[in-house]
Amino acid sequence: MIIDDVTITVAAGNGGDGVVRFNKTKMSLGPTGGSGGNGGNVFLQGVSDLGALRQFRFKKENKADDGQTGKFQLNDGHDGKDLILLVPVGTIARNLLTGKNIEITKIGQLELIAKGGKGGRGNFLFRSAVNTTPKEAEKGQLGQNFQMRLELKMIADVGFIGLPNVGKSSLLNELTNAQSKVANYPFTTLEPNLGVYYDLILADIPGLIEGASAGKGLGIKFLKHVERTKVLFHLVAADSADPVLDYKTVRAELELYNKSLLQKPEYIFLSKSDEVSQEVVLKVKQEFKKLPARIGYAESVAGGGKDVESISIVDANSIEKVKKLLTKIMQEKTA
Repeated sequence: MIIDDVTITVAAGNGGDGVVRFNKTKMSLGPTGGSGGNGGNVFLQGVSDLGALRQFRFKKENKADDGQTGKFQLNDGHDGKDLILLVPVGTIARNLLTGKNIEITKIGQLELIAKGGKGGRGNFLFRSAVNTTPKEAEKGQLGQNFQMRLELKMIADVGFIGLPNVGKSSLLNELTNAQSKVANYPFTTLEPNLGVYYDLILADIPGLIEGASAGKGLGIKFLKHVERTKVLFHLVAADSADPVLDYKTVRAELELYNKSLLQKPEYIFLSKSDEVSQEVVLKVKQEFKKLPARIGYAESVAGGGKDVESISIVDANSIEKVKKLLTKIMQEKTA
């Protein structure tokens, strides 16, 4: 199960205390108390593992090491070890104390989120011409401590959307080495699946239904993943009782969640076309041609129509057309 929204406590290390010490060797008297070490910092680092947030399901407290207390003979305490928290690329980290957001967009990206406390000075650093035997030392400062919300919004080049059981996972498996679960019943996919087609990241978004924007079905938990995709592949099942209505239903939910989703480049595919006659395929295509150029909750733009490509995973020619389209998208990405 992918954890894509979790709140954790982040605590940087506290600084070590400085100490009061004196040299007892004859002819070498004087303060020798060392300073405390600095507390460890806390960092976020981006990784490709989509399930990296799973580690925080039960581990809510995340603390870096404290700095060590100062020692005698001018020896300072060791600094605390930094803590690096691995999060998936696409994670937005919100500091719930300050409201500041940090976005992890690249693999290997390293971001400081909590700074460790500074170590306190030992009495050696308090010596002066008028105070040759200082008996004071500083306490170490506290490290930053706050709650942080980690929310994953996947970054993918192409997102597969549509109602449940329209063949999104099957298409992903056919195009990539992904091994998404496939079965002949709704909501087979309960979490996003990723696949890689050369330089493109493809994402199979779990099925959306009417009311998804209000939390029905798998709800807005997965609608937010659509936000970060650059291109949408909208799959509509050819064996549906009303493919056009299915298409409108998903588009309406996208608009209710975030109107900007309707502006993304979209390609429509009539999946499972091998399960119906060619007459049915042609009829559905003609119905899509009658649609406004842009479909949302309100059909406000007339004309243009919708082009639909019929596909089937058992038809090598239709899959080849999808691959050519992906190659075109890939070339545009690298241009």
